[in-house]
Amino acid sequence: MVRNYLEALEAHAPKRGRRRSADTVDARLATIEDELAVADPIRRLKLVQERRDLTAERETLGEPQELVALEDAFVEIAASYSDRHRITYQSWREVGVPSAVLGQAGISRSR
Repeated sequence: MVRNYLEALEAHAPKRGRRRSADTVDARLATIEDELAVADPIRRLKLVQERRDLTAERETLGEPQELVALEDAFVEIAASYSDRHRITYQSWREVGVPSAVLGQAGISRSR
């Protein structure tokens, strides 16, 4: 469960730059389809790759509920996991676990 939560956090970590919404991704995908019709071979190759990247990104934009469920499960076991494996608050923070989640789990800065 801990691994699943940490992997989900990593997958949903904010990227540099402005966040894209599902609408902006969909608009760009539509533009790519139009551009593919007239693109030269090298440009077509790059557009096909961009389309693949955006399609994968689009699929992850609708997954916050999964993260909430993983977070809830993490909160239930995180304190005992920390105790068993001697994981400190600072280590959890360094790998991206939000302080609010650690607080809900009962993991304090003094651990």
